[in-house]
Amino acid sequence: AVITNGSARAKDGNTTLDVLRAAPGVTVSAVFTPEHGFGGDREGKIGDATYAGIPMYSLYGERTAPKDEQLTGVDTIVFDLQDVGVRFYTYASTMKRAMKVAADKHLRFVVLDRPNPIGGVEVQGPVLPEPTSGPASLKNIVNHHALPVRHGMTMGELAQLFAADDHIDVPLEVVKLVGWRRQDTFTSAGLAWTPPSPNLRSLKSVALYPAVGLLESTNVSVGRGTDMPFEVVAAPWLDAERVVRRLSSMPEVSGVSFGVTEVTPKSSVHAGKTCKGVKLTITSATRFEPIRTALAIARVLHEVHPTEWSFDSMDNMLRWTPAMDGIRTGKDVADIEATWA
Repeated sequence: AVITNGSARAKDGNTTLDVLRAAPGVTVSAVFTPEHGFGGDREGKIGDATYAGIPMYSLYGERTAPKDEQLTGVDTIVFDLQDVGVRFYTYASTMKRAMKVAADKHLRFVVLDRPNPIGGVEVQGPVLPEPTSGPASLKNIVNHHALPVRHGMTMGELAQLFAADDHIDVPLEVVKLVGWRRQDTFTSAGLAWTPPSPNLRSLKSVALYPAVGLLESTNVSVGRGTDMPFEVVAAPWLDAERVVRRLSSMPEVSGVSFGVTEVTPKSSVHAGKTCKGVKLTITSATRFEPIRTALAIARVLHEVHPTEWSFDSMDNMLRWTPAMDGIRTGKDVADIEATWA
């Protein structure tokens, strides 16, 4: 069985699924797809399908892990999905759920490793805490493991971490990366980017995703439904000029510039509405710190739009009460970062 989508490709451009289908001695009897489907181009819940006569089951719809009957005759699950290095991207969560199924059924689990496109050195943001009260469902497909927001790991490394942390007794094999250095981004590694999801269509969006994605659960557009996904923060009520002036005056935010823009999203938050927005442009990849940038944007939005902006919803992604309290009370960004240091 293969858990994959069309962004997982061999160096000749063929998908991993087609490579395995053509491999001698291999029978692919089931395919499982994550959020966004096999094409990596869809939103919302996705149904099942077939691929070259092989059943293709969605893990982002009626189920989030393979069912026993879908694994009949299977001895190995191969996992190959391109991650983007951020805790709240769902593909690592899908992997962990599948690993637990493989452990229960005593199936070999093979991870075909791929680079972390935002690098394997920088680790930033608070670690998701264990829930101390309330339902354990606080751990969902977005918040699924004790990881920092930017984790700096590859899928193979995450699989080993999940197995150790959650005591998943699975026969795990990682087909390791060759020639990748931890400081390499996708660009410096010389690899071609195939979008794993519809709104991470460029490496520019991927680099900004840890920052802008932290704001996505609030009532601002993050560029979905525009030609600038995860490059903009916008809303009909946003005083973009004032927000840009305030952000541009903050010396603690570096490696990124802010400009005023206007967008009309075709989908998602504020669909069909004209929105004033803040456009983010990375000016220095080595100096840009996305989590710090997100905190700065949050502080300014809360300061300029204390009633219009649904600030409390930011914790759906951040999951760190001391930082939320620091933003609410107007603490300096460095003091907010110190709450998790």
